[in-house]
Amino acid sequence: MICHKLKVIETMTEGNGLSNVFDVLMIQGVSIDSRTIKTRNLFIPIIRQLDGHDYVEEAISKGAIASLWQKDHPNPPVHLPLIYVDDCLKALQILATNYRRELSIKVIGVTGSNGKTTTKDMINSVLQTKYRVHKTIGNLNSQIGVPLTILEIDKNTEIAVIEMGMSERGQIDRLSRIAQPDIAVITMIGVSHLSSLGSREEIAAAKLEIVNGLQDKGVLIYNGDEPLLTNGLNKIRAKNPISAICFGEGDTNDYCVGTTLTDSEGSFFTVGDDKFYIPLLGEHNVSNALATIAVASIIGIGPAEMHEGFRDLKITGMRMEKVVSPHGFTIINDAWNASPNSMTAAIKTFEELTGYARKFLVLGDMLELGEHEQGFHRDIGRNINPTKIDFIYTVGTLGKHIALEAEKSFHKSSVQAFPDKEELTKKLRNMVKQDDVILLKGSRGMQLETILQNLL
Repeated sequence: MICHKLKVIETMTEGNGLSNVFDVLMIQGVSIDSRTIKTRNLFIPIIRQLDGHDYVEEAISKGAIASLWQKDHPNPPVHLPLIYVDDCLKALQILATNYRRELSIKVIGVTGSNGKTTTKDMINSVLQTKYRVHKTIGNLNSQIGVPLTILEIDKNTEIAVIEMGMSERGQIDRLSRIAQPDIAVITMIGVSHLSSLGSREEIAAAKLEIVNGLQDKGVLIYNGDEPLLTNGLNKIRAKNPISAICFGEGDTNDYCVGTTLTDSEGSFFTVGDDKFYIPLLGEHNVSNALATIAVASIIGIGPAEMHEGFRDLKITGMRMEKVVSPHGFTIINDAWNASPNSMTAAIKTFEELTGYARKFLVLGDMLELGEHEQGFHRDIGRNINPTKIDFIYTVGTLGKHIALEAEKSFHKSSVQAFPDKEELTKKLRNMVKQDDVILLKGSRGMQLETILQNLL
């Protein structure tokens, strides 16, 4: 993690005003949360729902060595070691940018509408077979999370895998310029953030901003089955030649799958003459594995090491996570988030599962889809196969549209829309039996994982 004297930190944050008596104090790491402060941290008081400046003195009393202070905030505790900056969030980002330049590492940036966290985890697992790797923890992929991730990187790290998320144009550009990736990955383009960006074309353009911070001789790895990415990349290449590698189902891609076989535990697939297995369900995860194989090949990882990395894969929770109840039924927890693409993929995978007595789909609202949100939900309900699913339970005002459409092809007693998760959970408790399986899928705001917690 970052370790410097305060005078150096003052320069690296483009700050000023540090009292000379504090110049040689040494910080070790940074924190934005006074509750989890560690000894010798630099505290950075970010302004969100709560104002971090209200916790500066508490942070220092708990062991922080110093703090930033935004100049427009009154009454700074002048007796404490303070560095004054124009904007604390920007100062955090500037500090991370400058620290990144000190690091002799390769950085792999990962973005995409869906699959970025799983792909990050896959890349980390495969590269760890040969290198010292640092990855984004959990979902720290925001304008705050990415700088914090970079500032946690140790000097002996060889490769960093940085996940980058966004909600509007310009955010991936900013994160890419902070992380300065050697390899950039775009997993796919969906319809998340339609409410803020307006079209899939704009979403693709926003994701392609990841090339803006790409290092000289850097490489973009992207989903070649998506014309919006191909077309957008061609426009970028007209002004800036960028090396690129594509992956996907189509055989014109640089990396494509030969054969795939899925069982209840994972997926077997081939790429060229090489055979792989991932302990994850779903064709969409095979696509994520293709992106990983492309990255690993550039880094110099061979098929045997890739196989080992996939075998030992540990995925961030709530992504097709299999949980077996003490009562003998199974829950597939895919409740971290949802979009039409990811929900369709999850349902398709769930439909193909075998070895279970009955299958229950539990679906919640998909959020941030803009003016056509009802139509997206009705499309989901319309396309569920009644020969492969036994019961559909929905929750939420938008989820109800899934149920309304599904009722047209299912027996009415098999489909039910619930006003809240409590009523839905009660129904499941009464219905689910040993050897049944449940899929939980909905947007983050729905927090469907609470259903799992109340069923176990």
